[in-house]
Amino acid sequence: MSLERLRVLREFADRGTVAATAAALSMTPSAVSQQLKVLAREAGVALLEPDGRRVRLTDAGHALVVRADEVLAAMDRAVAEMAHYRGSPRGRVRVAVFPSGGALLLPRVLPALADSGVEVVARDEDVPPSETHRLLADYDIVLTHRDERAAPLAGPRIASRVLMREPIDVVVAPTHRLAGRESVTPAELADESWLSVRGGFPVDDVLRSIATVTGVEPRITQRLNEFRMIEVLVATGYGVALMPRHAVTHPDLSVLRLSGVRAARLYELATRPRADTRPAIATVLDAFIAAAAAIPD
Repeated sequence: MSLERLRVLREFADRGTVAATAAALSMTPSAVSQQLKVLAREAGVALLEPDGRRVRLTDAGHALVVRADEVLAAMDRAVAEMAHYRGSPRGRVRVAVFPSGGALLLPRVLPALADSGVEVVARDEDVPPSETHRLLADYDIVLTHRDERAAPLAGPRIASRVLMREPIDVVVAPTHRLAGRESVTPAELADESWLSVRGGFPVDDVLRSIATVTGVEPRITQRLNEFRMIEVLVATGYGVALMPRHAVTHPDLSVLRLSGVRAARLYELATRPRADTRPAIATVLDAFIAAAAAIPD
């Protein structure tokens, strides 16, 4: 089986359509379809089946994608091993970060890698952790986050490691009745108006936990994913909010620890399986681990 055709198959598994695969690989849709047909003949089994007006992978197709990941990863390791004999790790590593996590860690990661020979191309991707599998189609490393009670990222085509834990606190205006307190219980927040993030993100998961404890559905006045905007609105007394501890920067806000509920998010680094055997990727992963270790509790 051709390595290039295996790459086309893997891209189709990541993108979901022939058109998207063609766009990602700078090919025509007909060329993608032809490559997949030839690969099916080489494999001796059907790899695609009709799905309405589109096509999808068969069970055999899904199985071959996992093997394609292994074969292509082995090729990447061979290239990396040859690079090792030439000297220090080199190459470009594409990194996706969620915005507040990138703001916390990239100021430590990027300077640490300045003289490493590794070029880091970082982009912010403000999407829920459920989108991590999709992001790995375009990135070598994805820094994502999840509620600490949520299941870790898992699957045959993903490898993940927990990087750090960040508590999630309640923030209120300086004139709020709870301002100046060190902590607050969910019951004391039952009647509050909330500013929250969009559904699927760790902060919203914790807010739903408060609802479970109190039996009261939170009154959410706005859903905004930009923490700076949330801080400004809370400071004016518009409502209260949950915020990750290291994301709080507004000097006037009163920060209260939430008692009675497990309130924290976990940072996770996700890659393709065995991607860390490539020296350049391993170097970037190590830089993130060192940066997280330097963050105060």
